Amino acid sequence: MTDAGLRHGRASLGLSFGVQGVAFALLVTRIPAIQDQYGISDGLLPVFLAAVPILAGVGSVATEKVVARVRPGAVLRWSQPLVLLALLGVGAGREVWHVAVALGVFGLAVGALDASMNMLGVSLQRAYGRSIMLGFHAAYSLGGIAGASLAWAGARWELSLLGSYLPVVVVLLPAALVGSRWYTEGKGPEEKEPDAVGAGGAVSFRLLLPLCLVMSFAYIGDSTVSNWSAKYLQDVLGGSEQLATVPYNVYMVTTLLGRALGDLGVRRFGAVAVVRGGSLLAAGGFAVVAVAPGAWVGMFGFTMLGFGLCVIVPQTFAAAGRMFPGNSDAAVARLNIFNYVGFLVGSPLVGALGDAWSYRGAMLVPMALVLATLVYARAFGPEPARYGGGHERPHTADVG
Repeated sequence: MTDAGLRHGRASLGLSFGVQGVAFALLVTRIPAIQDQYGISDGLLPVFLAAVPILAGVGSVATEKVVARVRPGAVLRWSQPLVLLALLGVGAGREVWHVAVALGVFGLAVGALDASMNMLGVSLQRAYGRSIMLGFHAAYSLGGIAGASLAWAGARWELSLLGSYLPVVVVLLPAALVGSRWYTEGKGPEEKEPDAVGAGGAVSFRLLLPLCLVMSFAYIGDSTVSNWSAKYLQDVLGGSEQLATVPYNVYMVTTLLGRALGDLGVRRFGAVAVVRGGSLLAAGGFAVVAVAPGAWVGMFGFTMLGFGLCVIVPQTFAAAGRMFPGNSDAAVARLNIFNYVGFLVGSPLVGALGDAWSYRGAMLVPMALVLATLVYARAFGPEPARYGGGHERPHTADVG
């Protein structure tokens, strides 16, 4: 693979992450409008919301089987347009069964998309010989900010869902198809760890389990911010309705900044140190939120959360690729399932604890789970395979 080919592959994959960020944000930020358009009751809404990550897990499992015969780039090339068309279907329908079908397709396609994107990212990082995964996830965060802003504009101008989604899909669908021409799988020398399975071997769930737990913990924390930050700031900390909309935006911006700079930290200090630092910062953020006397201190806590949590998920995928260099696609697909496990568990867990106990106390649970990441931090950086300062594989040219 030439240096130019790697650069093109990196840019096209970054575009794919960004497009996915836009699409997902457009869906989740317009849930109230979707509920109104289809007349979905409050009791039925959680069923629809839970179905998407469950089906995404199914899509991720299926992708593991598919990539044994078809390369991840081919899965990504067709799953991303399917996600965008399913999003359009959500906006275009009128009957409840329309949105059920559209969300079902969206969930299955998102699972395949997330798995294949991270498979390609892991393989490109291996080829580069240095940390670049955080940059891809930074593109996702940037897309999420753009998508949330577009959703806000659509709500502000009282556009229909179709009116909000159609222009975005018209722009992004051709861009994704054109960019898919340059999807590239990086090829690097295989690195074997003493306890890891060699090239082509089966993925050991026992070895992968620590990373699966970390992935779940990180997404429990992320879903807590996504689903409860506005309610917490307004109902518990006494913030205004307008101020309650700010924490998630702050969280997204700090996530973007942390990921944009995170690869430099991994190269300088190594993945283990970055994950440990991120876990401590995120746990500190939850602690600040739990004890905050008012809204502005709570905002500071959510800012800490963004900087802390943002580094964990990309490094978890990268660690899985290093642990199973000969079968990284299967490892990433299985690990990706726990993204959705964390998303499914996080919001109901905090809600149930908040109702039964207190929302301040509920914030201590994701704090404890994030702290548990420290127990598994060594899984992120076996010394021979660590991407960081003094640990890079020699390479003849810097390709971007």
